[in-house]
Amino acid sequence: MSEEWKDQITNQINSLEKLEEIINLTESEREAIKTLDTHWGTTPYFASLMDKDDPECPIRKQIVPSLQETHNRYGMKDYLVWKENRATDEVRPDSIARQYKDRVAFTVFQKCGIYCRHCFRKELVVNHDLKLDFNVDDGIEWIRQHPEVRDVLITGGDPLLLSDEKIEYIIGSLRDIPHVEMIRIGSRLPIVLPHRITDNLKRILGGYHDVPIWLNTQCNHPKEITDKTKRAVYDLVSAGVNVGNQAVLLKGINDDVQTIRDLHQKLLTARIRPYYLFYCEPAPGIDHFRTPVEKGAELIRDGLRGHTTGLAQPMYVIATNVGKIPLMPDYYMVDKDEEKYILRNHRGELTEIPNIPE
Repeated sequence: MSEEWKDQITNQINSLEKLEEIINLTESEREAIKTLDTHWGTTPYFASLMDKDDPECPIRKQIVPSLQETHNRYGMKDYLVWKENRATDEVRPDSIARQYKDRVAFTVFQKCGIYCRHCFRKELVVNHDLKLDFNVDDGIEWIRQHPEVRDVLITGGDPLLLSDEKIEYIIGSLRDIPHVEMIRIGSRLPIVLPHRITDNLKRILGGYHDVPIWLNTQCNHPKEITDKTKRAVYDLVSAGVNVGNQAVLLKGINDDVQTIRDLHQKLLTARIRPYYLFYCEPAPGIDHFRTPVEKGAELIRDGLRGHTTGLAQPMYVIATNVGKIPLMPDYYMVDKDEEKYILRNHRGELTEIPNIPE
């Protein structure tokens, strides 16, 4: 089991020939694979979850390139440079992206277990239009020299594709920095490669510590949650690693009430706490995945808020160059005067509470 994850990466489904052994491709899918200059692929495990005959399969649409990726009316050129403030005057290594004073994103690896077609880092990870040097030691030293940084997000690519030795070195180095209070890891591997959660990785990440680890994954459709994922998450949680989910709102994949409710309820059955629902960012080549901005708030209002447990309700946000911005309207407050607030619940029912003066 400990080496099975490496076999999955070695045998990635990343060629037309391999893909045709799993699904029946449409002519459009076949043309996209042959003509688009793009990196694509995923693990045999995650590829096996695709519907063989349905090109609208929600997992298939995240894996297989589409000719729609050539349509780029709204995608921003040099999006990642803009979003991660890489054109500012602050001198920092390529591995460090900064939008907040007390926390940074620390990019340590460029490869992934799945090259998501909706990836906001597409210029870097998928199309390789952006070239950056992710020197781990330079990043660690920069963090050490900035005592205001208390929270470090280790990201990629997917950092859990690094060797156990490299992961242990990064975690240990960050924990040795006195002002680092928390480490977060962004990884889709619990979803696309649950085999990666080995006993040794649990040892490296887990256990009681003053600098805890939080792992946020990305699961976008209930079909992605299998018994293997549930077991991997259970192992992480049992080892002391908190697991959350950062879903992306994707047109044609999860932009309806039933799917968004099923997804967030099923996440809880797998011990994954819903954290964010991200609006699909204006990166190049992903216009076809983007909904109107209001859609996410509508889905939470009509499918989650009041319709299921509060634990199943993520925060709907958009990530920008000035940080994450909540996109939920204050639909629950209808009006107020000097004496009272008028409030509305998910069923449209009104009630009043006193307005307490300052």
